[in-house]
Amino acid sequence: MKKKINNDKHYKNYYSTNISSIVNKRYKILSIILSIFFIFLIISLFYVQIIDGNKYKYKLSLINEVVIDGSSPARGRIYDRNGNVIVDNQAVKTIYYKKKIGITKKDEVTLAYNAAELLEIDYKKLNDYDLRNFWVINNSLSARNKITEEEWTLYEERKLSLDDIEKLKRDRVTEEELNEYKAIDREAAYIYYLMNKGYSYQEKVIKDEDVTDEEYALVAANKEELNGFINKLDWNRHYVYGDTMRSILGNVSSSSNGIPYENKESYLALGYSLNDRVGTSYLEYQYESILKGTKNKYILGSNGEYILKEEGSRGNDIVLTIDIKLQKEIEKIVIDELIKAKTKDKHTKYFDRAFVIVSNPKTGEILAMVGKIIKKEDGKWKIYDYSNGIISESITPGSSVKAASHMVGYMTGNLKIGEYRNDACIKIAATPLKCSYTRYGNINDVQALKYSSNTYQFQTAIKVGKGKYKYNGPLKLNDNAFDTYRDIFSQFGLGVKTGIDLPNEQLGYTGTSKQAGLLLDYSIGQYDNYTPIQMSQYINTVANDGMRMKPFLLKEVYSPTKDGLTSLIYTNSPIMLNQINADKKYFSRIKKGLQEVIKSGTGYGFIDNKYKAAGKTGTSESFIDTNNDGKIDKETLSTSLVAYAPYDNPKVTFTVITPNIGTGNISFNQISTINKRISRKISKKYFEIYK
Repeated sequence: MKKKINNDKHYKNYYSTNISSIVNKRYKILSIILSIFFIFLIISLFYVQIIDGNKYKYKLSLINEVVIDGSSPARGRIYDRNGNVIVDNQAVKTIYYKKKIGITKKDEVTLAYNAAELLEIDYKKLNDYDLRNFWVINNSLSARNKITEEEWTLYEERKLSLDDIEKLKRDRVTEEELNEYKAIDREAAYIYYLMNKGYSYQEKVIKDEDVTDEEYALVAANKEELNGFINKLDWNRHYVYGDTMRSILGNVSSSSNGIPYENKESYLALGYSLNDRVGTSYLEYQYESILKGTKNKYILGSNGEYILKEEGSRGNDIVLTIDIKLQKEIEKIVIDELIKAKTKDKHTKYFDRAFVIVSNPKTGEILAMVGKIIKKEDGKWKIYDYSNGIISESITPGSSVKAASHMVGYMTGNLKIGEYRNDACIKIAATPLKCSYTRYGNINDVQALKYSSNTYQFQTAIKVGKGKYKYNGPLKLNDNAFDTYRDIFSQFGLGVKTGIDLPNEQLGYTGTSKQAGLLLDYSIGQYDNYTPIQMSQYINTVANDGMRMKPFLLKEVYSPTKDGLTSLIYTNSPIMLNQINADKKYFSRIKKGLQEVIKSGTGYGFIDNKYKAAGKTGTSESFIDTNNDGKIDKETLSTSLVAYAPYDNPKVTFTVITPNIGTGNISFNQISTINKRISRKISKKYFEIYK
């Protein structure tokens, strides 16, 4: 029994010693692990705080810093194809306001009155809401008394919000109280509105138009009374050639207006600010992403000051396909002829506009695009730019589209090369006679173009529509004949968008009725209407043997440099939209007819024969709304020319449109010759410049 007890003691001693050894080993291992961990931690802290300290401080500063964009930078310049500046930036004196930290509404009211004493501000845009709001802030005690005890109780019970209370104050400002405000008060109210428009940290434009030298100096000299007001140079777009091409160049919003409301969401999604200046129309709008510059970026300091972080730059420069010298010369010709037509020509009562397009048919480049409109104001004739009408105005083309009508006949097998037809009037039951200008007898396809035969086209249209014609009998044609004509016309660019790099291009007018007589009208350009740019693309396609090129105005893009156009970014390449799948012999035949038109046909004298031109004239019956009541009430006559030169290697096309040049009750030989005069002069001027 004693021996067993001794063994147990021995076992306990052995076990106790062994456990102690294991614990000691584990403690040592844990100590080593902890030591390694602390060494690693110390090393990491050393790297973070000493070696990489600046990097992490910078990252921390990025998290905490507030980055502010500067005002809209100057835009890129716009040049013509020869490097002449068309649109530039011009320095403009501007008065800004930047809110100081801790300033109260009452302080800002005082500042607004101080500014109103020194600046001449047009407050016509001040609305009733902002005037009432200013009265409430300027008369805080009186405004507070407009709230009843019951309403204050409801406010304390959270049944009315603070916004509700402020609205009640504004609504209860009486007309008598507002009428006590004189001009200086309203001026201050508008300045106060401008001071608080947009984000609080932004610089607000107070005045950016017609800032006088005296006003500019007064703001600088009265910094204490105008705490937060800043005067500095901003920019405005400068149109070097005045009204030349003005409507196509487009517009840019002002500093005070910023982003147009209707485009707000799309611009904000692209990272713009509400007060950014942007292109609002035509080329300025179309190439906004290229012309806009890069803003300065600032860090908002603790005292509210801006610290420059990243310097911006003005926008990229663009070069247009336009030749500004040619553009100006053509504009002068058009203006002179508009005035002459209104003062000397007869039957021009409803005539008030003209369009000219000069283009390179091989590339689609537009060398000049002129639209002018004439109005009588205060007894004097005034001319305004209407170049944007080139892509939006609907024109009845008349016979100028007969080359496309010929192609319909050729491509459908309803017209043969050299085919002779009798140019006799067409008579459909219960409709007037449909004739050519005069009787031409038996003529072939070339002569039909040369003399602009209507009945030749009527006979083609009847065949395309699979009709059977009988003099003074009914005429039934297949409805799909309209689709056949429109499909082939569209391949020339008629009745479809041309793809020109301008916004808001219109389609013209497409008739919906499919009466048999209207198909005949369609074939001579008397049904569907087209825009001037479609007419230009059409004659380009004829000159190109069926290759339809996309018209364009942007030629090149350059980075902004002090040395002008030296850093090329991008060159615009010509784009072919489609190739008309017709035998070359058909184009040759059509072009022979167009050559005869200018040489000795209806287009004789429109372009001097020494320039070897080919083309097609058109005289159409058109209709207008003279009293703007939405109803067509007057019949007029319009004239047009589409042409290219030289006919053996076309390098240029001319499109001249003169709508409503005559009243509807006159004969063709009484129409003003303005279209002929313009065509002859502009073609001569082109060949003088491009010898």
